[in-house]
Order: sequence, then structure tokens, then C-alpha cells
Amino acid sequence: MRRKAEDFQSLHVNPDTFIMANAWNAGSAVILEEAGFKAIATTSAGIAYSHALPDWEGAVSFETALDETTKIASAVDIPVSMDAENGYGDSAESVASNIKKIVATGVVGANIEDYTGSPNKPLYDSQLATERILAAKKALASFDHPFILTARTDCFLTQHPNALSESITRINLFREAGADCLFVPGIKDIGTIKTVVKEANGPVTVVMGLAGSPISLSELQDAGVSRISIGGSLARATFGLVRNAAKEMLEKGTFEFSKHQIVDNELCNLFKDTSKNTSKN
Repeated sequence: MRRKAEDFQSLHVNPDTFIMANAWNAGSAVILEEAGFKAIATTSAGIAYSHALPDWEGAVSFETALDETTKIASAVDIPVSMDAENGYGDSAESVASNIKKIVATGVVGANIEDYTGSPNKPLYDSQLATERILAAKKALASFDHPFILTARTDCFLTQHPNALSESITRINLFREAGADCLFVPGIKDIGTIKTVVKEANGPVTVVMGLAGSPISLSELQDAGVSRISIGGSLARATFGLVRNAAKEMLEKGTFEFSKHQIVDNELCNLFKDTSKNTSKN
């Protein structure tokens, strides 16, 4: 785990922007590793969809999330970061306790967000949100290897009236509390991303692949972004393929979708080296 942890840490200090694609099960993780990604993350949305559950806070239990994350981390030889939603607890104490269970899955990073899941009060107060990051960081000090703690604020996604200024205030408070990487999802224009990167006191990660955000890797590199994730977009694209294939078969009576499949022998050869690890979990 130490090697993975150090590799992941080095990616965040490297001046080059890296893409951290998101997997929702062991199979998708192996495919992404084979493609050449240097690190991947889990997607809470993708894991929820794979269990026929909505992408809602609490729809997937913490135990299920830990189980799926363990399988993903065990299946690949590259660093994995967990999409840990709100840390699966409201209090700083619960986040501190849960981050230790997250480390036990084999991941070497995780993001903790300030989204409460409540429509009446979608964001934790900035003080409590900061205390939650501080508690997680203190809990991580008990481990003998690096761990990239990403602090996420959902000001844009929850349509905060002062989303930009509030996001900058919060991520810098999180940085002071010990966050290694800062995450502001929901930004759709490069100008705002540049402002966040300029005002942030640490490495910034953004999410791409969402509708209405056609920003390229080179643009994000020029803006100074450290890391790019794709959230649940790849999982949604996969489910889109299943829906389109189903419509083709039922409406046209054809099977053209099969032209894009990976043949059985290739998949068997790809997965044979990981089957022993994943079957243990």
C-alpha cells in the first residue's frame, strides 16, 4: 500500500494535470488500469446504479460502499481513491471513525464533501465542515503511509447564491484544516475554474464528463488544474449503451451493438490475474 500511496501523492505535486477516471466495480477498474490510467477513483453514483439504487445520499449503505471499494482496490495495482460522499456521518467524530474503515479497504485517498443530503440545508455550516476535515486528517495521522484527503464543497451543485466566493472561502478553510486536494464540482466554464485555481491555497481537482462542460484536458492543464475526475459519467454512458442496445434489439431486431464488445477470450485473459484477489473479498 505504501507504494500506491506514494505514487498517488507524487501525482498531486507533479506539474502535469492527470485524469483520474472513476470505476464502479472491479471489472471497470481493471479495464481503466489496462487503458493506462495512473490512478482511479470509485464513483458513489456508479456503485448506486449498479445496485439499482438512485444517486442519493444514503441510498447505498456505508457497508456496501466499503465492500465495493475493497473489491475495486484489490483488483488493480494502481492507486485508488474513494468517493466517500459526506464521510457517511454528520459529526466530526463519525467522519474520523469512518475514515479509518475507508483506509482499511486499500484505497490511498478519499474525498469528503460538505453536502448534507438535506434539501432544507444542503451544506454543513463552514465551521462544522472544516471540523470534519480536521477530524479526518487527525485520524489519518495514525497510519504510516501517505493518504490524499480531498475536501469537496458543493456550493455550485446546490446553487448557493454566492457559489464562487463561498467555494473559495471553504476550500481554503479546508486546506488549513489539512486537506491535500481541493474539489469544487459543478463549474461549467474555464474562466471560473481559473479563478478557483488562482485563489485556492492547494491543488485543485475538477470533474468533467458532465453535460454542458466541453472543456479539454489542455485547457485545464493551462488553467493549473492538478487533477480531473469524471464522476459517474462513464457509468452513465455504460448504462446508456445497455439502453440503446435494448432498443435496437426490440425495435429493429438487429444486434449491431455487438460490434463494440470486447471478445470473451480477451476479457478472460484480462481478468484471470485479478480473480484471485477479488474473490477473497
